[in-house]
Amino acid sequence: MIPNRRADVVRQTAETHISVSIDLDGTGVSRLSTGIGFFDHMLDQIARHGLMDLAIDAKGDLHIDGHHTVEDVGITLGQAVARAVADKKGIRRYGHAYVPLDEALSRVVIDFSGRPGLVMNLPFTSGSIGGFDTQLTHEFFQGFANHALVTLHIDNLRGDNAHHQCETVFKAFARALRAAVERDPRAADIIPSTKGSL
Repeated sequence: MIPNRRADVVRQTAETHISVSIDLDGTGVSRLSTGIGFFDHMLDQIARHGLMDLAIDAKGDLHIDGHHTVEDVGITLGQAVARAVADKKGIRRYGHAYVPLDEALSRVVIDFSGRPGLVMNLPFTSGSIGGFDTQLTHEFFQGFANHALVTLHIDNLRGDNAHHQCETVFKAFARALRAAVERDPRAADIIPSTKGSL
């Protein structure tokens, strides 16, 4: 029997209350409520292009700014993904994707290495997109990488429009994540590491 690859995680602090439910083998259905419209739009890209069902409900101190909400969603999503892949037996481990949107092009490479790391080159052409502080993109992916225990390389290779830049990054991330967690039928019972654990 194929194991269920779903997880539910709740994170509550003095600044935020976040709940995340994920099914890595879903169909791309999402239910998202963070209070930040553009951020919801980006999270929807993860679900749709990652072909995973994703429900996120976030209530944060948006009267201050979006920092705590965005960062804590990244942390909680990372925890949920880590829980869903469990011992990582049978996954492909690595994933990469290039995604264009008009003039913009981004590349994301991910490794479920067990060693958190983020290298990100995303020179936004604007400081905000629809009220979303573009600096928070880094906070989201840093939180995700730290708690999913992945190595993540993100590069926006070109782009003039900040919306396009950000959207290509999230779509490429979704595609790379989907590829990395995909089951490998040739290695169904194998942890993809010479060490025997990740």
